[in-house]
Amino acid sequence: MPQEQQLAIEERFARVFNDKSFKERLSNADFEKYISVKKKMSFQKHDIIFEDGEIPKGVYVLEKGAAKLSKSGAFGKDQILRFIKEGDIIGYRALLCGENFQAKAEAMTDVECIFLPSEVFMHLLEVDPQLSFVMLQKISYELGESSNTITFLAQKTVRERLAEILLLLEQKLGVDPEGFIKISLTREEIANIIGTATESAIRLISEFKQDSLIEVDGRNIKILNHDKLMKLGHVVL
Repeated sequence: MPQEQQLAIEERFARVFNDKSFKERLSNADFEKYISVKKKMSFQKHDIIFEDGEIPKGVYVLEKGAAKLSKSGAFGKDQILRFIKEGDIIGYRALLCGENFQAKAEAMTDVECIFLPSEVFMHLLEVDPQLSFVMLQKISYELGESSNTITFLAQKTVRERLAEILLLLEQKLGVDPEGFIKISLTREEIANIIGTATESAIRLISEFKQDSLIEVDGRNIKILNHDKLMKLGHVVL
């Protein structure tokens, strides 16, 4: 999905899911119930927000920080499914399906979020058409992301996958004042995302650095040449 459309969905969700907007649309009783049960929660880096297999108790909207969703494979190795940034909502898919969580959510930085219990979130979906519509858009977007991931892993070389994932991480998470992608990933995590061995990821990152495609400072990465990375990864943003 083009970045403009992604941003439009995110902005629409932000306009709909906030206290001021709810107060304008909800009945007094529904708004008071929402205000009374929503909680501010904090997690430190590496804290588990929810576990794979856990019964969902509600949804989480990140206000600060970043997290990742991952699934443990047959040999106990985690596969990163996607990254969660400020403004994203997680936990709703299992809730809507009536099943336990199918992935683990882990804080990658210190995280602050809003927690909304299951019964209130489900009730808001029933009584608030604007919230229901924007949630449908988010679900559709994430379904498209999943389809793209399958193609990404099946049809592209490891070099192409690394180029694409760096561009997508920058697009999704943004950059700090110095231009580095707003998350520090271990080489193992990068290898996990692009589906290769850690040694291969280390070698490719070194090659990208030597070719002046990226700048590396420890675990931090800055993209120096977007056009070449896009051509290398056959990426259209």
